[in-house]
Amino acid sequence: MNDIQWLIERARADDIPALVALLSELFSIEQDFQPDCERQARGLAGVLASANGCIMLARSAQGKPIAMCSAQLVFSTAEGAHSAWIEDMVVDAAWRGRGIGRQVLEAVLAWASERGATRAQLLADLDNQPALDYYQHLGWQKTQLIARRLSLALDKPRKN
Repeated sequence: MNDIQWLIERARADDIPALVALLSELFSIEQDFQPDCERQARGLAGVLASANGCIMLARSAQGKPIAMCSAQLVFSTAEGAHSAWIEDMVVDAAWRGRGIGRQVLEAVLAWASERGATRAQLLADLDNQPALDYYQHLGWQKTQLIARRLSLALDKPRKN
């Protein structure tokens, strides 16, 4: 990595602790999620182990992960092909504004496209105006869809 400031590459299992730290930074500003190191480590391991998942990261010249973005493929009936679900887009605060986020995002989109995905979608917190502006700047379009969620955890009561 000599004079390069960062390198974009696919994450490995030994990157999980550093990626958990990045997710803690992301989840601390999102209203729908809370940092939970154990859950995030389990989720990252699941994405890394899946043939339909990919985590790309930017690694500093010193080898530290400084940015990440994940993608998972689902089969879209609307597209009749795979669609990529983009999550966990975060750049360490000290490294923002250098184009690193765009590079890790482009890397996961390239991974998805190479596997036949014809569309990508993501969610962004409605109160995270910098993120909303960033995705608009990159050409991501608003949709008429709204996200809803339902916990399927066995330890949580459900409404009937």
